[in-house]
Amino acid sequence: MPTSPAHSANAAPTYDDVQDAAEQIAGHAVLTPLLESPLLNDKLGGRLLIKAECLQRAGAFKFRGAYNRISRMTPEERKAGVVAFSSGNHAQGVALAAQMLGAPAVIVMPTDAPAMKIENTRAYGAEIVLYDRVSENREEIGRRLADERGAVLVPSYDDPHIIAGQGTVGLELARQARDAGADLDAVIAPCGGGGLISGTALALSLDCPGVDIYAAEPEGFDDTARSLEAGERKSIEGSPQSFCDALLLPTPGEMTFTINRELLQGGFAVSDADTGRAMAAAFRYLKIVVEPGGAVALAAVLSGAYDAQGKTVAVVCSGGNVDAEVFAEAISTGDGLTG
Repeated sequence: MPTSPAHSANAAPTYDDVQDAAEQIAGHAVLTPLLESPLLNDKLGGRLLIKAECLQRAGAFKFRGAYNRISRMTPEERKAGVVAFSSGNHAQGVALAAQMLGAPAVIVMPTDAPAMKIENTRAYGAEIVLYDRVSENREEIGRRLADERGAVLVPSYDDPHIIAGQGTVGLELARQARDAGADLDAVIAPCGGGGLISGTALALSLDCPGVDIYAAEPEGFDDTARSLEAGERKSIEGSPQSFCDALLLPTPGEMTFTINRELLQGGFAVSDADTGRAMAAAFRYLKIVVEPGGAVALAAVLSGAYDAQGKTVAVVCSGGNVDAEVFAEAISTGDGLTG
């Protein structure tokens, strides 16, 4: 894949774009830690490293891409403002980045989004437009609002600056793993539209050559895994259900899948039950709060979908924005590793 910087909204980003994004967001995004639990390693029989993006500004990795995109807008564009559509984490990332950069923000959010995500998005100063996830199309609403207001539409994944910003997770992870003396066998990250895993894969393709890279998705929403197997974008059919609200997208992004098809080894589909147990394990062994969508990569390892026996694997816990009731119910069943 070429390494020259992306030059248009239609050009897929490159490794150089991820490096450029790292410079752009430096001092604004948090350098999140790479955590490790000896107790958890003992139970797995391998070495597990956790990139805790739940500790990022606005509680998720999405701030990285949002700041990288909005900070590159002209003064005139910032004055007109931004529009985004999101179930919550991109919403908060865009709202916070826009607030920091002096741009008004309108966010289209589903009525069933977690209350915390709606409240925090509003607290960052954004105007919220609610829609019905079943009967209305968020992309159409977002484009209409952007056209009406002369604002810039900031997509959640299919944008070179968004992908490059998310890819800074991979740059940091590779450096932190080296500092920890870890020779990675695999890296697994949650996947919705594919912005995080595609950007991370771009970074790792040069910084950790030879590492296996996988997407993790909720059961029923494993469109990226199915698309990777088919060699072309596939959509989810029917009406599957999952409490991983951040990852409920039916089709991989076009730009993200172009990258993922070349750089990923495959994907894992994880049950809600295993995801809940992973949330409990993260709380027990790592002392972090991880939302359902942010825990699926960890769940892929703890459930045995990826066999970590005798291996060193890193996972991204991508967000921590979860309502208290959902979190309490998820961790009440235990982590499945006791004993």
